[in-house]
Amino acid sequence: MDTGKNDISGWLVRRASWHLWAALGVVLGAAVLRTARVTSDGGMDNAIVVRAARTWLAGGSPYDDPHFLYLPSAVLAAAPQALLPVSVLRVLVPVAVSGCLLAGWACALRLYGVPLRSRCAVLGLLGSAACFAPFGHLLLLANWTATAALALPLALLLAGRGRWTAAGVVLGAAIALKPLLAPVALLFVFARRARALAALVLVPAVASAGAALLLPDPLGFVTRTLPFLLRGDDGFVRLYEASPAAVLPRLGVPQTVAEGIALLLCAAGVACAYLRWHGPGPDALRLAETAAGLMLSAFLVSRPSYDHYLLVVVPLLLAGVPYAGSVARTPWFWLALAPQLTGLSLPYLEPPQRRAFKDAFTLVTLAVTVARHNVRSRLLGAPATAVAGKVTMNGDPAF
Repeated sequence: MDTGKNDISGWLVRRASWHLWAALGVVLGAAVLRTARVTSDGGMDNAIVVRAARTWLAGGSPYDDPHFLYLPSAVLAAAPQALLPVSVLRVLVPVAVSGCLLAGWACALRLYGVPLRSRCAVLGLLGSAACFAPFGHLLLLANWTATAALALPLALLLAGRGRWTAAGVVLGAAIALKPLLAPVALLFVFARRARALAALVLVPAVASAGAALLLPDPLGFVTRTLPFLLRGDDGFVRLYEASPAAVLPRLGVPQTVAEGIALLLCAAGVACAYLRWHGPGPDALRLAETAAGLMLSAFLVSRPSYDHYLLVVVPLLLAGVPYAGSVARTPWFWLALAPQLTGLSLPYLEPPQRRAFKDAFTLVTLAVTVARHNVRSRLLGAPATAVAGKVTMNGDPAF
């Protein structure tokens, strides 16, 4: 009788897992098809980079467009897209973006030792795709943040296995495409990995310098893009920025005071990340929570700073939920994400120009939550265990 019950239970579990994967396929497929249908070129942000590449191929400077905020190496990386028909890009780009997010989630799971075929794996991705608004925004915009969402967990996975130099190369390649992950260089400083840090710096430096020599305006990034980023004076872009330096002035706070608050929060976050790295706990948690603390600290002061930047950090933290000592087990983590639930309506914040206030709440709350958790982890330790290569919860197998 017991054997029969076990067989039935196993059959139900397998059936449930199959249905979850089928649901995930439907959600991702629908999101890709919707993006292909409503966009004419695969996504507005990707189109900016592709347009810059087309300008370069035509003999012009890609930095004539003030919204092209990438290093020169990104121009060469986008050149193959510039040669493709728009009808192909409409389908290829959303597929590539969703592929980056899927691969990044898989790397985050493997960092923690979570099986890729587990219910936790499929439920986490299904919940993100169906319920987390920045996921849909990133897919719709096709922003190159998707490359960072893949590169960061992949680099941490390599570092967790002792391959720090390879991790530096991966991060350097991602920075060459978009400089979003530059703050993670501090993790290599904390870990005293000089060779890996050199790889992280040299890869984008060499790639960008070589690409710049092929442009009609080799110093365009320095003379045009950097001043634009430092000033942050684009009135249209500012409406969608989530950093306190951009949001607080809209509430009447003087710009200088807002920037000072953002800098103080950033410095405190970096200090807490340093404490987390030198604290106890499994290597996976130390790597992920230190890197997340550094990235969130940077998002507090970076201009611009958008809601889809959260896709670099949130999946990395969410994948650690099987560990009893992870930040994803704290209620404040989920409270921070609540405003980003798809379909949740908040009074006065629904117009697109006001959603930055919701994004700022999520960013600041999540940054403070991770910083507080990093300090507590240093003081109290991380009570997670791993037995026979599988994550466990309170001594019982989680999967």
